[in-house]
Amino acid sequence: MARNLHRRRLAAVVGAVFAAVLVLPSPAQARPTQPQSAADGHAATQAALNAFQAVTGPGAGVYAGDSTGSWNLTVGTGQTGTNRPVQPTDHFRAGSQTKTFTAAVVMQLIDEGKVSLTAPIERYLPGVVDGNGYDGNTITVRHLLQHTSGIPDSPNIRPQPTYTHAELVRQGLENPPVAAPGSKLVYSNVNYEILGMLIEKVTKAQVGEAITTRIIGPLGLNRTFYPVPGIRALPDPYVRGYRVLRIGPAVFWTDVTSDFEPSQFGSAGAVVSTEQDLTTFYQALVGGRVVSQASLAEMKTFRPGGLGFGAAEARSRAVYSSAQGPVPVPLWAALEALRTSSSSWLRAARAPADGLAGARG
Repeated sequence: MARNLHRRRLAAVVGAVFAAVLVLPSPAQARPTQPQSAADGHAATQAALNAFQAVTGPGAGVYAGDSTGSWNLTVGTGQTGTNRPVQPTDHFRAGSQTKTFTAAVVMQLIDEGKVSLTAPIERYLPGVVDGNGYDGNTITVRHLLQHTSGIPDSPNIRPQPTYTHAELVRQGLENPPVAAPGSKLVYSNVNYEILGMLIEKVTKAQVGEAITTRIIGPLGLNRTFYPVPGIRALPDPYVRGYRVLRIGPAVFWTDVTSDFEPSQFGSAGAVVSTEQDLTTFYQALVGGRVVSQASLAEMKTFRPGGLGFGAAEARSRAVYSSAQGPVPVPLWAALEALRTSSSSWLRAARAPADGLAGARG
Protein backbone atom coordinates (compact mmCIF):
# COMPACT_ATOMS: atom_id res chain seq x y z
CA MET A 1 0.00 0.00 0.00
CA ALA A 2 1.40 3.38 -0.95
CA ARG A 3 2.31 5.74 1.84
CA ASN A 4 0.30 8.50 0.23
CA LEU A 5 -2.75 6.41 1.13
CA HIS A 6 -1.48 6.22 4.70
CA ARG A 7 -1.02 9.97 4.62
CA ARG A 8 -4.60 10.46 3.47
CA ARG A 9 -5.67 8.26 6.38
CA LEU A 10 -3.69 10.36 8.84
CA ALA A 11 -5.22 13.49 7.38
CA ALA A 12 -8.65 12.02 8.02
CA VAL A 13 -7.79 10.85 11.52
CA VAL A 14 -6.30 14.08 12.82
CA GLY A 15 -7.54 16.65 10.37
CA ALA A 16 -11.24 15.85 10.04
CA VAL A 17 -11.95 17.47 13.38
CA PHE A 18 -9.86 20.55 14.02
CA ALA A 19 -8.38 21.75 17.30
CA ALA A 20 -6.10 24.78 17.38
CA VAL A 21 -4.01 25.96 20.30
CA LEU A 22 -3.14 29.59 20.89
CA VAL A 23 -0.76 30.86 23.54
CA LEU A 24 -2.26 30.99 27.00
CA PRO A 25 -1.42 32.90 30.15
CA SER A 26 0.47 31.13 32.87
CA PRO A 27 -1.62 28.93 35.17
CA ALA A 28 -1.38 31.57 37.88
CA GLN A 29 -2.91 34.14 35.53
CA ALA A 30 -5.45 32.01 33.73
CA ARG A 31 -9.07 31.97 34.67
CA PRO A 32 -11.12 28.78 34.30
CA THR A 33 -11.73 28.05 30.64
CA GLN A 34 -15.34 28.36 29.50
CA PRO A 35 -16.85 28.01 26.02
CA GLN A 36 -17.43 31.47 24.63
CA SER A 37 -19.39 32.82 21.71
CA ALA A 38 -18.48 35.31 19.04
CA ALA A 39 -20.38 37.90 21.08
CA ASP A 40 -17.67 37.64 23.74
CA GLY A 41 -15.20 39.47 21.52
CA HIS A 42 -13.86 36.69 19.29
CA ALA A 43 -16.06 37.15 16.25
CA ALA A 44 -13.15 37.13 13.78
CA THR A 45 -11.74 33.91 15.18
CA GLN A 46 -15.18 32.28 15.28
CA ALA A 47 -15.82 33.26 11.65
CA ALA A 48 -12.46 31.88 10.59
CA LEU A 49 -13.10 28.68 12.55
CA ASN A 50 -16.51 28.30 10.91
CA ALA A 51 -14.95 28.75 7.47
CA PHE A 52 -12.27 26.18 8.26
CA GLN A 53 -14.76 23.62 9.52
CA ALA A 54 -16.97 24.10 6.47
CA VAL A 55 -14.25 22.71 4.19
CA THR A 56 -12.73 20.10 6.51
CA GLY A 57 -14.61 17.99 9.06
CA PRO A 58 -17.74 17.72 11.20
CA GLY A 59 -16.32 19.78 14.06
CA ALA A 60 -13.62 22.23 15.04
CA GLY A 61 -12.32 24.02 18.10
CA VAL A 62 -9.90 26.74 19.19
CA TYR A 63 -8.37 27.04 22.67
CA ALA A 64 -6.72 30.38 23.29
CA GLY A 65 -6.09 33.15 25.73
CA ASP A 66 -4.12 36.16 26.83
CA SER A 67 -3.02 37.74 30.12
CA THR A 68 -6.63 38.10 31.28
CA GLY A 69 -7.73 34.49 30.92
CA SER A 70 -8.37 31.61 28.55
CA TRP A 71 -11.25 30.74 26.27
CA ASN A 72 -12.33 28.19 23.70
CA LEU A 73 -14.55 28.36 20.66
CA THR A 74 -16.22 25.46 18.88
CA VAL A 75 -18.30 24.72 15.82
CA GLY A 76 -20.01 21.49 14.82
CA THR A 77 -19.45 18.25 16.68
CA GLY A 78 -16.52 16.04 17.64
CA GLN A 79 -18.59 12.93 16.93
CA THR A 80 -21.07 12.52 14.11
CA GLY A 81 -24.61 11.77 15.16
CA THR A 82 -24.21 13.67 18.43
CA ASN A 83 -24.11 17.24 19.62
CA ARG A 84 -20.70 17.06 21.29
CA PRO A 85 -18.49 20.11 20.71
CA VAL A 86 -14.72 19.63 20.67
CA GLN A 87 -13.33 20.24 24.18
CA PRO A 88 -9.85 21.36 25.33
CA THR A 89 -9.46 18.11 27.27
CA ASP A 90 -10.31 15.81 24.34
CA HIS A 91 -7.49 13.53 23.20
CA PHE A 92 -6.47 13.68 19.55
CA ARG A 93 -3.53 12.67 17.42
CA ALA A 94 -1.19 15.64 17.57
CA GLY A 95 0.50 14.55 14.36
CA SER A 96 3.48 16.63 13.36
CA GLN A 97 3.38 18.58 16.60
CA THR A 98 5.34 15.52 17.67
CA LYS A 99 8.22 17.11 15.78
CA THR A 100 8.33 19.92 18.33
CA PHE A 101 8.73 17.38 21.14
CA THR A 102 11.44 15.59 19.14
CA ALA A 103 13.23 18.85 18.35
CA ALA A 104 13.10 19.87 22.01
CA VAL A 105 14.74 16.61 23.11
CA VAL A 106 17.47 17.05 20.49
CA MET A 107 18.06 20.61 21.70
CA GLN A 108 18.27 19.35 25.29
CA LEU A 109 20.99 16.92 24.17
CA ILE A 110 22.77 19.85 22.55
CA ASP A 111 22.47 21.84 25.78
CA GLU A 112 24.01 18.86 27.60
CA GLY A 113 26.95 18.75 25.19
CA LYS A 114 26.01 15.30 23.90
CA VAL A 115 25.10 16.46 20.38
CA SER A 116 26.35 19.33 18.23
CA LEU A 117 23.98 21.29 16.02
CA THR A 118 26.63 21.68 13.34
CA ALA A 119 27.94 18.11 13.46
CA PRO A 120 27.29 15.75 10.54
CA ILE A 121 24.75 13.06 11.29
CA GLU A 122 27.41 10.51 10.28
CA ARG A 123 29.17 11.23 13.59
CA TYR A 124 26.25 9.80 15.56
CA LEU A 125 24.67 7.36 13.11
CA PRO A 126 27.52 6.03 10.96
CA GLY A 127 26.37 4.47 7.73
CA VAL A 128 22.69 5.29 8.23
CA VAL A 129 22.50 8.20 5.78
CA ASP A 130 24.68 6.84 3.02
CA GLY A 131 24.37 5.70 -0.58
CA ASN A 132 21.79 6.51 -3.28
CA GLY A 133 23.25 10.01 -3.52
CA TYR A 134 23.40 10.64 0.24
CA ASP A 135 26.46 11.40 2.33
CA GLY A 136 25.94 11.64 6.08
CA ASN A 137 29.13 13.70 6.32
CA THR A 138 27.41 16.60 4.49
CA ILE A 139 24.06 16.54 6.32
CA THR A 140 24.15 18.15 9.75
CA VAL A 141 21.83 17.90 12.73
CA ARG A 142 20.74 21.45 11.92
CA HIS A 143 19.80 20.43 8.38
CA LEU A 144 17.57 17.65 9.70
CA LEU A 145 15.88 19.89 12.26
CA GLN A 146 15.36 22.63 9.68
CA HIS A 147 14.15 20.37 6.83
CA THR A 148 17.05 21.47 4.64
CA SER A 149 18.78 18.09 4.34
CA GLY A 150 17.53 17.55 0.80
CA ILE A 151 15.84 14.30 1.84
CA PRO A 152 12.33 14.08 0.34
CA ASP A 153 9.29 12.79 2.14
CA SER A 154 8.77 9.12 1.41
CA PRO A 155 5.82 8.51 -0.94
CA ASN A 156 5.82 4.74 -0.57
CA ILE A 157 6.27 2.76 2.62
CA ARG A 158 5.81 -0.98 2.40
CA PRO A 159 2.94 -2.07 4.65
CA GLN A 160 3.64 -3.98 7.82
CA PRO A 161 1.92 -4.24 11.23
CA THR A 162 4.35 -1.90 13.02
CA TYR A 163 7.49 0.02 12.11
CA THR A 164 10.87 0.88 13.61
CA HIS A 165 12.61 4.18 12.93
CA ALA A 166 15.43 2.30 11.24
CA GLU A 167 13.00 0.68 8.83
CA LEU A 168 11.23 3.96 8.08
CA VAL A 169 14.57 5.64 7.40
CA ARG A 170 15.84 2.80 5.23
CA GLN A 171 12.75 2.93 3.08
CA GLY A 172 12.70 6.72 3.04
CA LEU A 173 16.28 6.92 1.76
CA GLU A 174 15.39 4.68 -1.16
CA ASN A 175 14.26 7.96 -2.71
CA PRO A 176 17.28 9.98 -3.93
CA PRO A 177 17.95 13.49 -2.61
CA VAL A 178 16.10 16.34 -4.26
CA ALA A 179 18.42 19.16 -3.16
CA ALA A 180 21.92 19.73 -1.83
CA PRO A 181 22.11 19.92 1.98
CA GLY A 182 21.38 23.43 3.20
CA SER A 183 20.19 24.71 -0.17
CA LYS A 184 16.40 24.70 0.20
CA LEU A 185 13.42 23.69 2.31
CA VAL A 186 12.16 20.18 1.61
CA TYR A 187 9.66 19.18 4.27
CA SER A 188 10.10 15.51 5.12
CA ASN A 189 9.10 13.16 7.92
CA VAL A 190 12.28 11.23 7.22
CA ASN A 191 14.32 14.06 8.76
CA TYR A 192 12.58 13.61 12.09
CA GLU A 193 12.65 9.82 11.88
CA ILE A 194 16.44 10.12 11.59
CA LEU A 195 16.40 12.45 14.59
CA GLY A 196 14.43 9.78 16.44
CA MET A 197 17.27 7.36 15.74
CA LEU A 198 19.73 10.00 16.96
CA ILE A 199 17.83 10.37 20.25
CA GLU A 200 17.76 6.61 20.74
CA LYS A 201 21.47 6.29 20.03
CA VAL A 202 22.52 9.06 22.39
CA THR A 203 20.07 8.42 25.24
CA LYS A 204 20.09 4.62 24.91
CA ALA A 205 16.30 4.73 25.31
CA GLN A 206 13.37 4.45 22.94
CA VAL A 207 12.41 7.86 21.60
CA GLY A 208 8.98 7.65 23.21
CA GLU A 209 10.62 6.97 26.57
CA ALA A 210 13.01 9.89 26.08
CA ILE A 211 10.15 12.28 25.22
CA THR A 212 8.16 11.01 28.20
CA THR A 213 10.93 11.22 30.81
CA ARG A 214 12.33 14.52 29.57
CA ILE A 215 9.18 16.47 28.63
CA ILE A 216 5.82 14.81 29.22
CA GLY A 217 6.52 13.73 32.81
CA PRO A 218 8.35 16.81 34.11
CA LEU A 219 5.71 19.15 32.67
CA GLY A 220 2.83 17.12 34.10
CA LEU A 221 1.20 16.51 30.72
CA ASN A 222 -1.10 13.87 32.13
CA ARG A 223 -3.24 13.55 29.00
CA THR A 224 -0.29 13.31 26.61
CA PHE A 225 1.50 10.12 25.62
CA TYR A 226 3.70 8.57 22.98
CA PRO A 227 1.90 5.38 21.86
CA VAL A 228 3.81 2.12 21.76
CA PRO A 229 3.71 0.35 18.38
CA GLY A 230 0.43 -1.39 17.75
CA ILE A 231 -1.65 0.72 20.15
CA ARG A 232 -4.16 2.45 17.91
CA ALA A 233 -7.03 3.30 20.26
CA LEU A 234 -7.39 6.71 21.89
CA PRO A 235 -8.48 7.10 25.53
CA ASP A 236 -11.77 8.78 26.36
CA PRO A 237 -12.64 11.50 25.84
CA TYR A 238 -11.28 11.82 22.32
CA VAL A 239 -11.91 13.57 19.03
CA ARG A 240 -12.96 11.16 16.32
CA GLY A 241 -11.21 11.14 12.97
CA TYR A 242 -13.19 10.60 9.81
CA ARG A 243 -12.71 9.81 6.17
CA VAL A 244 -15.10 11.79 4.03
CA LEU A 245 -16.93 10.87 0.83
CA ARG A 246 -18.75 13.68 -0.93
CA ILE A 247 -21.29 12.89 -3.63
CA GLY A 248 -22.82 16.12 -4.80
CA PRO A 249 -24.41 17.77 -1.79
CA ALA A 250 -24.33 14.53 0.24
CA VAL A 251 -21.51 14.00 2.76
CA PHE A 252 -20.66 10.58 4.24
CA TRP A 253 -18.29 10.22 7.22
CA THR A 254 -16.45 7.01 8.14
CA ASP A 255 -14.81 6.83 11.57
CA VAL A 256 -11.19 5.78 11.01
CA THR A 257 -9.75 6.91 14.34
CA SER A 258 -8.26 3.50 15.13
CA ASP A 259 -7.03 2.79 11.59
CA PHE A 260 -3.85 4.78 12.14
CA GLU A 261 -0.68 2.92 13.19
CA PRO A 262 1.35 5.46 15.20
CA SER A 263 4.70 3.75 14.63
CA GLN A 264 4.35 4.52 10.92
CA PHE A 265 5.35 8.09 11.75
CA GLY A 266 7.10 7.65 15.10
CA SER A 267 9.15 10.66 16.15
CA ALA A 268 7.65 12.62 13.25
CA GLY A 269 4.00 12.22 14.22
CA ALA A 270 2.99 9.69 16.90
CA VAL A 271 2.14 11.81 19.97
CA VAL A 272 -1.42 11.89 21.34
CA SER A 273 -2.37 14.96 23.37
CA THR A 274 -5.06 17.54 24.15
CA GLU A 275 -5.39 21.25 23.51
CA GLN A 276 -4.77 22.04 27.17
CA ASP A 277 -1.69 19.82 27.42
CA LEU A 278 -0.21 21.18 24.22
CA THR A 279 -0.77 24.69 25.50
CA THR A 280 1.06 23.79 28.72
CA PHE A 281 3.91 22.32 26.67
CA TYR A 282 4.27 25.36 24.42
CA GLN A 283 4.01 27.75 27.37
CA ALA A 284 6.85 25.89 29.05
CA LEU A 285 8.86 25.78 25.84
CA VAL A 286 8.62 29.47 24.97
CA GLY A 287 8.95 30.31 28.67
CA GLY A 288 12.42 28.79 28.77
CA ARG A 289 11.56 25.79 30.97
CA VAL A 290 12.36 23.07 28.42
CA VAL A 291 15.57 24.14 26.66
CA SER A 292 18.17 26.85 27.18
CA GLN A 293 17.60 30.38 25.93
CA ALA A 294 20.18 29.81 23.19
CA SER A 295 18.41 26.66 22.03
CA LEU A 296 15.02 28.34 22.22
CA ALA A 297 16.31 31.16 20.03
CA GLU A 298 17.42 28.58 17.47
CA MET A 299 14.01 26.91 17.57
CA LYS A 300 12.18 30.20 17.02
CA THR A 301 14.36 31.49 14.21
CA PHE A 302 13.22 31.29 10.60
CA ARG A 303 16.03 31.14 8.10
CA PRO A 304 16.02 31.80 4.36
CA GLY A 305 14.94 28.59 2.66
CA GLY A 306 14.17 26.78 5.91
CA LEU A 307 12.08 26.58 9.05
CA GLY A 308 12.79 26.93 12.69
CA PHE A 309 13.29 23.73 14.64
CA GLY A 310 9.91 22.21 15.42
CA ALA A 311 8.67 25.13 17.51
CA ALA A 312 8.77 27.67 14.69
CA GLU A 313 6.90 25.78 12.01
CA ALA A 314 3.35 27.00 12.47
CA ARG A 315 3.30 29.86 10.00
CA SER A 316 5.16 28.05 7.24
CA ARG A 317 3.44 24.72 7.64
CA ALA A 318 -0.15 25.85 7.85
CA VAL A 319 -0.28 25.21 4.10
CA TYR A 320 -0.40 21.44 4.61
CA SER A 321 -3.64 21.43 6.55
CA SER A 322 -5.98 18.44 6.28
CA ALA A 323 -6.01 18.33 2.52
CA GLN A 324 -3.89 15.89 0.56
CA GLY A 325 -1.74 17.73 -1.96
CA PRO A 326 -2.34 21.42 -2.76
CA VAL A 327 -4.64 23.14 -0.30
CA PRO A 328 -7.91 24.35 -1.85
CA VAL A 329 -8.17 28.12 -1.95
CA PRO A 330 -11.15 28.27 0.46
CA LEU A 331 -9.30 26.14 3.00
CA TRP A 332 -6.10 28.14 2.68
CA ALA A 333 -8.05 31.36 3.11
CA ALA A 334 -9.72 29.92 6.20
CA LEU A 335 -6.39 28.84 7.66
CA GLU A 336 -4.87 32.25 7.08
CA ALA A 337 -7.88 33.99 8.58
CA LEU A 338 -7.77 31.74 11.63
CA ARG A 339 -4.05 32.24 12.06
CA THR A 340 -4.28 36.03 11.88
CA SER A 341 -7.58 36.55 13.73
CA SER A 342 -6.02 36.78 17.19
CA SER A 343 -2.93 38.58 18.40
CA SER A 344 -2.46 35.70 20.84
CA TRP A 345 -1.44 33.24 18.12
CA LEU A 346 1.67 31.38 19.15
CA ARG A 347 3.90 31.90 16.14
CA ALA A 348 6.56 29.63 17.60
CA ALA A 349 4.39 26.62 17.96
CA ARG A 350 1.55 24.63 16.49
CA ALA A 351 1.06 22.59 13.43
CA PRO A 352 -0.37 19.30 14.61
CA ALA A 353 0.04 17.12 11.64
CA ASP A 354 1.21 19.68 9.26
CA GLY A 355 -1.41 22.23 9.52
CA LEU A 356 -3.03 23.98 12.36
CA ALA A 357 -4.45 20.77 13.76
CA GLY A 358 -2.31 17.96 12.68
CA ALA A 359 -3.23 17.22 9.16
CA ARG A 360 -0.69 14.74 7.96
CA GLY A 361 2.30 12.87 9.25
